[in-house]
Amino acid sequence: MLIKPRLLLISLCNIVLISACQHQPAEPVQTIKTQHITEDFQHASGLMHCFPLAEDANNRPIDQLVLPVAPGENIWPRIQAGLAFDYVDHPAVQQQLNWYVKHPEYLSRVQKRAERYLYQIVEVLHEKKVPLDIALLPIVESAYEPFAYSHGQASGLWQFIPMTGDRFHLDRDWWQDERRDVHLSSVAAAKYLSYLHRYFDDDWQLAVAAYNAGEGNVRKAVRKNKKKGLPIDFFSLDLPKETSAYVPKLIALAEIFRHPEKYNIKLEFIANSPYYDEVNLDSQLDLAQAARLMDVPVDEVYYLNASLNRWATPPTKKFALKVPLDKKPILIEALAALPANERVNWHRHTIKSGDSLSSIAAQYKSQVALIKDVNRLKNNSIVMGKTLMVPTASAGSKTYAYSQSQRKNKRKATQPKDYRYRSYHIVKTGDSFWSLSQKYHHDTQVLAKWNAKSPKDTLRVGEKLVIWHKTPQASFSRQPNMKKLHYKVKKGDSLARVASKFNVRIPQIVDWNPIDPQDYLRPGQKLTLYVDVSETF
Repeated sequence: MLIKPRLLLISLCNIVLISACQHQPAEPVQTIKTQHITEDFQHASGLMHCFPLAEDANNRPIDQLVLPVAPGENIWPRIQAGLAFDYVDHPAVQQQLNWYVKHPEYLSRVQKRAERYLYQIVEVLHEKKVPLDIALLPIVESAYEPFAYSHGQASGLWQFIPMTGDRFHLDRDWWQDERRDVHLSSVAAAKYLSYLHRYFDDDWQLAVAAYNAGEGNVRKAVRKNKKKGLPIDFFSLDLPKETSAYVPKLIALAEIFRHPEKYNIKLEFIANSPYYDEVNLDSQLDLAQAARLMDVPVDEVYYLNASLNRWATPPTKKFALKVPLDKKPILIEALAALPANERVNWHRHTIKSGDSLSSIAAQYKSQVALIKDVNRLKNNSIVMGKTLMVPTASAGSKTYAYSQSQRKNKRKATQPKDYRYRSYHIVKTGDSFWSLSQKYHHDTQVLAKWNAKSPKDTLRVGEKLVIWHKTPQASFSRQPNMKKLHYKVKKGDSLARVASKFNVRIPQIVDWNPIDPQDYLRPGQKLTLYVDVSETF
């Protein structure tokens, strides 16, 4: 048996007392520091899932009854009462168990990260009649880091790939990625796992394996064993290496959290009550301004609203902003006194010769559709001398540290171990991670990781990629007539003018310097150039 029914005998008096309990606000919790996230996510499963396309599953009750403990108390007794996976004495499980026991600091970190989300996840699983062992699955998937992004294009606590996210209506656009929305993705995970549980004849081990490897791979392994007359339980199947460790990780975690004292593991206090609530917005709101109005760090706003990609909520639709529970009335009152046109910062742009909506959008890190919408433009035609209103961030880019662009920039700026030299590659038509791996002699996964991408991501022409090297790459600088120069930008200089002056190409200047080809050069800015002195005057 893979599920151990836990029938809790409850007196009518107890039922009445429990139903009469009122939820109390959770104690304010300080923002959790996110160091060790990379290492933790590397330990958690981060490889690509291969999910089939099919109808969304309805939920079927599991033969178990979970009795919630009183609100405001520690959530772990509630989770322990809902654990249904039996411990399996198998070498693969013991190996994972030993690792977790030897790394109690890891379990402490993931618990602290889970503090914001665990109550809401448990509520979803309880409502969908899914064993509460599954509340531990984000430890395996993402180390409870909502911004985790794997090389298989999987994102969020539950590591949904785009195809499966689309199947469960987790929308993705320029402004947000709902695969990182804790509530929506948890509902999707519960639905998908419930479907897999039914598909594999109520076998939760196979359901969890299929969540990782795809139901097609697990079905193929089951059929193979059936054909050979072999057992079809999880531990008898020939499955991918990652999946063979994936299910044992979850079984080991369920064992540890069921008997923490046995393994000398501390369970951090997490309240059995909501950490956050929602404020329904009817207009766009700058996240830095939201943070100021509530007197909380901007990072906290991002971690509660991890689906957001940019510096503000989406502009063209209503948005339910998640806020710390005790801050909800404060934000509602502040927004009531703040007109919609003052909730974001506006820049008045005078159209110049050569401007286009796309160049203006790039300059302000905005979108053409947004500029057209706020200026009521029917098409892409603009007139020189006219002005456009463009919503922009109210604070510097570093304030929005968890926006998509800043997270990528941070990853690109992180120097890998044993690599000292950095260059840049501007994507050209036909470029792919595979072609770049041949050019720079690096694995596609490594190149993708350095640029906070997946090897399967489409590269955009003009996009700037970072390439790390162990030795200097300016080998042409050692040619007889090649010299390294430091040029100080003068007023009126542009990349094109500097390139023409020194008989080099713009992509070369960008490769040699940490600059964005779409940015303007600033007087006094220093550029490193490698030039042929025999042809330069």
